[in-house]
Amino acid sequence: MLASWYERQGPAADVLHVGELPDPQPGPGEVRVRVTVSGVNPGDTKKRRGWLGSSMPYPRVIPHSDAAGVIDAVGDGVDKRRIGQRVWVYGAQSYRPFGTAAQYTVVPEDLAVPLPDHLSDELGASLGIPGITAHRTVFSDGPVDGKLVLVHGVLGGVGSLAAQLARWGGATVIGTVRHSEDLDRVDLAVVSHAVALDQDDPAVAIRAHAPQGVDRIIEVSLSDNADLDTAVVANDAVIAAYATRADRTELPFWPLLFANVTLRLLGSDDFPVEAKRQAARDLTAAAAIGALTVDVGDHYPLEEIAEAHDRVDAGGRGRVLVTIPE
Repeated sequence: MLASWYERQGPAADVLHVGELPDPQPGPGEVRVRVTVSGVNPGDTKKRRGWLGSSMPYPRVIPHSDAAGVIDAVGDGVDKRRIGQRVWVYGAQSYRPFGTAAQYTVVPEDLAVPLPDHLSDELGASLGIPGITAHRTVFSDGPVDGKLVLVHGVLGGVGSLAAQLARWGGATVIGTVRHSEDLDRVDLAVVSHAVALDQDDPAVAIRAHAPQGVDRIIEVSLSDNADLDTAVVANDAVIAAYATRADRTELPFWPLLFANVTLRLLGSDDFPVEAKRQAARDLTAAAAIGALTVDVGDHYPLEEIAEAHDRVDAGGRGRVLVTIPE
C-alpha cells in the first residue's frame, strides 16, 4: 500500500516519508478500512515533532488518527456484513503505531463508526479528535438542556463543534472570538450571542447575556482566560478546559472556590472508552440531521503530507485533510 510514515521526530519535510509498505491485515476484533480521506490534527503534528519532550513510542509511525473510508476486510469475531460499509475512524494512532495516512488502516471495530450515506467523507474525516473532544467538554458533566454554555474560540476546530453540540443538546450558546472583525463569521443560528475578546470589557458583554453567570465554559486557553472565566461563572459552574498556553497555569483560586466551580481537564487520547463510544454515537446522530457542519480548509494529496503538517502548525482557518489515492 501507499503510505506516509516517520521513523524519527522532527520537522515535517525532514522526517515524513511517502512510499510503499505491506498491506496490514485485521486481527481478531479488528476491521481494515480503505482510507479515502485522512484528517490532520494539531495532536498529530505535535507527536511528530516531539512536543513537550515526547519520544517515539514505536520505531515507525504512520501518523493521523482520523479518517473516512470503507471497510474492506474484517478479522475473526467481526460481522462480515460490515465489509463494504462506509465509516469514519477515530483513535487509529492513539497508543497505536499505524494511523490513517495510508491506503489502509486497521483498527478495533468500535473505532470504525458507520457513516450515513448522505454525509461526505470530508465531514467523516473531520469528526474524530475535535468532535470527541468537543463532546466531552460539553457533556462530561451531564446534559446541557436549558443551560448557558460559553464557548471560547468558537470558530476553532473543537470550539465550533462544541457550540453546535451544545445547541443540539438544548443549551443557549455564547461564543467568543479573538478579534472584533471575526464576529461576522459566527453562525448566529448556533451561537445566540458572540463576544470579541479584544473589546474593552468582554466580561461585561458576556454578563449582559448571562446576568446570573454561565453554567459551563468550554475553554481553549485557560491561562489566557482564567480571570475572565472567574468573572462570568455561575455558582456551581463547570470549566472544561482542553488547552492552555502556559504549562503552569495560574488560577484565581479563592473566587473560583467561593463559586463552587468544577475545573475539568480533558486529554482526548485518554477519555474513558464508553465516553468515546457515546461521543461517536452522538456525533453521528447530530451530523445525520444536519446539526453538525465542519469548515474544511485545505486538501492535500498524500505526497504533499509534509505541507499539510506545516499548514496545521502554522494555524489558520478550516480543517486540513489529506486525500488518499485509490
